[in-house]
Amino acid sequence: MSLSIVPYKPQYATIFKDLNIAWLERYFYVEPKDTVLLNDCEKSILGIGGHIFIGIYNDVAVGCFSLIPYRNQHDHYELGKMAVDHDYQGLKIGQQLLAFAINFAKEHKWKAITLYSSTKLPTALHIYRKHGFKHIELEKDLPYVRSDVKMELRLS
Repeated sequence: MSLSIVPYKPQYATIFKDLNIAWLERYFYVEPKDTVLLNDCEKSILGIGGHIFIGIYNDVAVGCFSLIPYRNQHDHYELGKMAVDHDYQGLKIGQQLLAFAINFAKEHKWKAITLYSSTKLPTALHIYRKHGFKHIELEKDLPYVRSDVKMELRLS
């Protein structure tokens, strides 16, 4: 079976939140910014011009990610809230979600995608580099305590 990636609908609010909280609790912990974004994603992400996508595998929602306007720009977005159900890891679902995000950005003629990550996630960092993301300097006031890596993919 293949993965289908669909735009957010209100019925996905719980799965979006649950996938992210499960991922956060497995590797880190839920931070205040996570709570804001996940408790009302329609307002905090979609309401500011962001996008949320859900990965469906064998009729089950198994992954997700968001694209949030980066510093209020209309052509530069932050990739975040990417999570894959632990039971479905190893099927390259995360890579398919990432490739979809990049293609979506290109179709919309965005200039760049930025993401924050952690050196505790070497597999994720490898996948980001494989898709062309480059390490850039971290700012002082980071959005998440867990972030010790910032990467960017220039699209134009």
